[in-house]
Amino acid sequence: MENSSENKKLKRGLSNRHIQLIALGGAIGTGLFLGIGKAAVLAGPSVILGYAIAGIIAFFIMRQLGEMVVHEPVSGSFSFFSNKYWGPFAGYASGWNYWVLYLLVSMAELTAIGHYVHFWWPEIPLWVSSLFFFVIINALNLASVKVYGETEFWFSIIKVVAIIAMIIFGGYLLISGSAGEQATVQNLVNDGGFFPKGWLNFAEDGSYQGLLAALVMIMFSFGGLELVGITAAEAENPEKNIPKATNQVLWRILIFYIGSLVILFSLMPWRHITQDTSPFVEVFASLKGLQFEAFGQTYFFTNIIANVLNVIVLTAALSVYNSCVYSNSRMLYGLAEQGNAPKFLTRLNKNYSPVNAILVSAALVAICILINKIIPEKALEILMSLVVSSLVINWIMICFTHLFFKKKTQEKGEKSIFPSIFFPWSNYISLLFLFGVLVMMWFTGLKISVELIPIWLVILYISYLIVQKRKQSK
Repeated sequence: MENSSENKKLKRGLSNRHIQLIALGGAIGTGLFLGIGKAAVLAGPSVILGYAIAGIIAFFIMRQLGEMVVHEPVSGSFSFFSNKYWGPFAGYASGWNYWVLYLLVSMAELTAIGHYVHFWWPEIPLWVSSLFFFVIINALNLASVKVYGETEFWFSIIKVVAIIAMIIFGGYLLISGSAGEQATVQNLVNDGGFFPKGWLNFAEDGSYQGLLAALVMIMFSFGGLELVGITAAEAENPEKNIPKATNQVLWRILIFYIGSLVILFSLMPWRHITQDTSPFVEVFASLKGLQFEAFGQTYFFTNIIANVLNVIVLTAALSVYNSCVYSNSRMLYGLAEQGNAPKFLTRLNKNYSPVNAILVSAALVAICILINKIIPEKALEILMSLVVSSLVINWIMICFTHLFFKKKTQEKGEKSIFPSIFFPWSNYISLLFLFGVLVMMWFTGLKISVELIPIWLVILYISYLIVQKRKQSK
């Protein structure tokens, strides 16, 4: 049933359509459907510009990772490149940092899934529905990489159709006037202009507000785009498919994020948005007076609003968790191949899936679910702050690794098939932006996330020294 990695390697089972939708699914998550409320409150309509800026930075980083991945389509992605071009500790730290990051994200998404199911069946305990999808998603990933790709393809299709439907229907409401007199493009500038809260200033409660403050939350909406790099070792024709998927990320972000936000902010005054709601929810709520007929029955939009939204956010959460299981197992597999994780994690099953890496990650996520139920709220807050810290570390290390990669390949006279754009300035701009995000995090209520970064790096370095010592003693 199982063979060691000496006899088997990861199988290239992800087709072009899988890669395209995995890339797109990484850019569309609960951050768009539910997470833009807080950013909108902080910045008003200028949050649209914020998503455009963050999207460009994310695209720069994607191109940097894409150049390395196409040059060497191997397992381990940026951890492999950090290890090869920067140094052993960089490879060790980036790999384990990414793995821990998505263990915590898995925990959060499984908890959210339980709440979404609770909406329909409140009698079902949260842990039961979380456990059910925990088993299903891990079983799908154990089946084969093609099953994962097919599942993620359809999850992403649902999200894409939902956003396109929102954009088209919102555009119809805007043009037809069906949403009332308050729906007008002038809403983008009517109340205090496009920058009603400026770039950065103090609110009455002493907190920061404005576009720069909102960028902190906006940037994290793009977490998951690096998943395309993880697929390299299992992608069919990676030299063609990965560049194609990477290049399409930018215009997709413009369409799905910027397009939907322009329409949403036009349909209603931005001051109607609250931190605890989504503009999408508000727009759907405005349909309460509309009805339509089908199959001889009259249907009111109010009867389907809540169910439609719940299907969308449940799909988004399942998609994120599905990708977490995939990326975590492949990162563990890559770390084991580098010698930075136990060798038994390279074991593949008959379907060429890294069975031990999937099971180890799943076991720890299961523990996280249990911890989530029993630890105090403050401890959970610290764990989620670590997610924020790990994400910033991940992006910064990709930018630095690419600089080392370019230096060494240029010294050898090697030419890239898919060179990054505006090198090295895109690296410097991205790094400046990311360190700026850290500064804003310090001043906007996420100070603990910044403080945890050096602590986390010290923990990684100590564990690295222990691993190296054990290697030398063998």
